[in-house]
Amino acid sequence: MKKIRIALIYGGVSGEHPISCATAGAIMRALDPQRYDVISIGIRRDGTWVPGVSDPSKLDLSQGLTEVAPSDRRIVIPPGAGDQPLLEFSDDGEQARSLGPVDVAFPVLHGPFGEDGTVQGLLEMAGIPYVGCGVFSSAAGMDKDFMKKVLIMAGIPVGPYVAVTARRWRTHRDEVLADVSTLSFPLYIKPARAGSSLGISKVRSLEGVPSAVEAAHAYDPKVVIEQGIAGREVECAVLGGHGDQPSRASVLGEVLLEAPEGGFYDFDSKYISTDGLTMSIPAQLDEATTQRVRELAVQTFDAFECEGLTRVDFFVPEEGEPIVNEINTMPGFTPFSMYPALWGEAGVSYGELVDELVNLALERPRGLR
Repeated sequence: MKKIRIALIYGGVSGEHPISCATAGAIMRALDPQRYDVISIGIRRDGTWVPGVSDPSKLDLSQGLTEVAPSDRRIVIPPGAGDQPLLEFSDDGEQARSLGPVDVAFPVLHGPFGEDGTVQGLLEMAGIPYVGCGVFSSAAGMDKDFMKKVLIMAGIPVGPYVAVTARRWRTHRDEVLADVSTLSFPLYIKPARAGSSLGISKVRSLEGVPSAVEAAHAYDPKVVIEQGIAGREVECAVLGGHGDQPSRASVLGEVLLEAPEGGFYDFDSKYISTDGLTMSIPAQLDEATTQRVRELAVQTFDAFECEGLTRVDFFVPEEGEPIVNEINTMPGFTPFSMYPALWGEAGVSYGELVDELVNLALERPRGLR
């Protein structure tokens, strides 16, 4: 049987570069070499595309946080009808060799220039099917302001917030602070389009807002200021359906974090100092609440017209409706991440989940999304 040729794309320019590398190593290890031929492509922190590693152990998290190494070669994906060969060039621009066409791309890129519709648009122009959400759902899901606007239009509950562009902060700071004063403290001030909790501050008074906004602006010129929601942090993994079949919601998981006073679930607690972090799967919620969260997760997936995979994160208060915190159109996907762990609880192994995502990508219709 002819092998499926996969372009596995990882790394990227965002702060989540090392997590993307770890994810790529895990996926590479899970792909059956009897069924798949993997073309490994790394994107360096400076944005150059280079040949990636073929040995997944070099990307293992047990080796520490890794990154795409320098190379004197460059990889190019030409635009075309999908049957164009990937090209490898030397530094001087002379074509070195053709890597041949690929059947599907598997971009495991997080954050800006990876999870935000940009790489998805490139793959659309190249005519290459790819794993994960399309251009619009990726872009809207990455921007926490537009994400909330889509959810509000779909009638899905979100928490109160204020969006602040760099221009508005410079020219109408007093108005911004007046809007923020209507929210209840504590507040969480976040870059609108970063991931893995990078650049987030927890603020307990109006006096702390300016410095937190400036810190978030270091990652993104657009910032969202969210009212803190008292509730349990629950996550649901959603998987697209085949053909006209509905999207599928996993069991629920709960993030349990023993954080220091004033702390929260940030990049360090997710990936580095993880001793105080546990995931309770399945989350211990009553049946009615569990069912409602799963329904809202699928409604969120469908509202953005997502494809392939998305993780939907919720706050579940003691009383009242569950509230969507955010969606992740390319969630963490190491074997220890919440998304595969949730499906693992349902009996779907990591390798089976990777196969399913590739199959969904190969089935997806071509054209604008």
